[in-house]
Amino acid sequence: MYVAVKGGERAIDNAHAWLAEERRGARDVPELTIPQIRQQMALAVNRVMAEGSLYDPDLAALAIKQARGDLIEAVFLIRAYRTTLPRFAASNPVDTAQMALDRRISATFKDLPGGQILGPTFDYTHRLLDFTLMAEGAPEAPLPGQPPVAADGDTPPHLPHVSEHLNHDGLIEPAPQGETLPPDLTRSPMELPADRALRLQAITRGDEGFILSMAYSTQRGYGRTHAFVGELRLGRVAVEVDIPELGFAVEIGEIELTECETVNQFKGSRSEAPQFTRGYGLVFGQSERKAIAMSLVDRALRWKELGEDNIGAPAQDEEFVLMHADNVQATGFLEHIKLPHYVDFQAEMELVRRLRAEAAAAEAQQHQQQPQEAAE
Repeated sequence: MYVAVKGGERAIDNAHAWLAEERRGARDVPELTIPQIRQQMALAVNRVMAEGSLYDPDLAALAIKQARGDLIEAVFLIRAYRTTLPRFAASNPVDTAQMALDRRISATFKDLPGGQILGPTFDYTHRLLDFTLMAEGAPEAPLPGQPPVAADGDTPPHLPHVSEHLNHDGLIEPAPQGETLPPDLTRSPMELPADRALRLQAITRGDEGFILSMAYSTQRGYGRTHAFVGELRLGRVAVEVDIPELGFAVEIGEIELTECETVNQFKGSRSEAPQFTRGYGLVFGQSERKAIAMSLVDRALRWKELGEDNIGAPAQDEEFVLMHADNVQATGFLEHIKLPHYVDFQAEMELVRRLRAEAAAAEAQQHQQQPQEAAE
């Protein structure tokens, strides 16, 4: 029978105290500061901001510290905090063509107007542990081949998108234009079927590992998508808000974004001529893996609007992708099974015992009937 657990509140308080002690770690080791996490663990901070749908590096760093480095828990903390914030206005769409670029590469065109900008990337590094990073307190030597520091007032270049070069010849589909204000997934529940704007919202705040797996599946043949990175760019864009009293838009700040546009083979369909098609990804901060994966999944989900056949690939299944991409929702559903389910389990035990008793009674009755049948 069910027995109530006593002393639960005191046990929970003790668990919280123990958690705080474990979070702090050994007292002879300096405590991590928020600026240290923000500056030196920037990619983790960027992921938490993207999946938490809140651009605030300091709060994301705080969430990482509070969550002891558990990024999904940090995303949960950020989303919970986000619900407490008032909404003053909706910003205008950012103009990524005016992005102040720190990085801009293309796998489709070697000689780009403005050139390829490698920027800060792991792409060309040797995957070997650098033990010099363990020499804490040692003076930092300049990196070999490090470019000179820009003079005051210098800004990164603003360059047009690579896809515009294909557009001149009509080889790529026109960039889709949103005609209506897209729904806000953070304020309204997901409804299927979803338009592309809603799908992109769900993917950009979806779990990076899940979106990566879906993208990888399309490259292995589950989605008929053979993509080239038309352009991958990292930089800062201005955020503007229309002020009705003034009659014009005012810049309220800038954010760092990673944008990826893929160029995909398309043989045409009953409704579309042969041409290249687009996949699109846009993520807070430097999140290249996520942006590329997002663009591949976006393209796979566009099969219906392009008149393609659905081959039954997971990445083409809108319900499967969108309803399983959210790591906070998935974590909640998964981890709730470790919470008390005493009554449910007792009921299951009683059911199993009853079924076993019925099975044993039926077996005993069958054994009693066998001698009688043999005698007859």
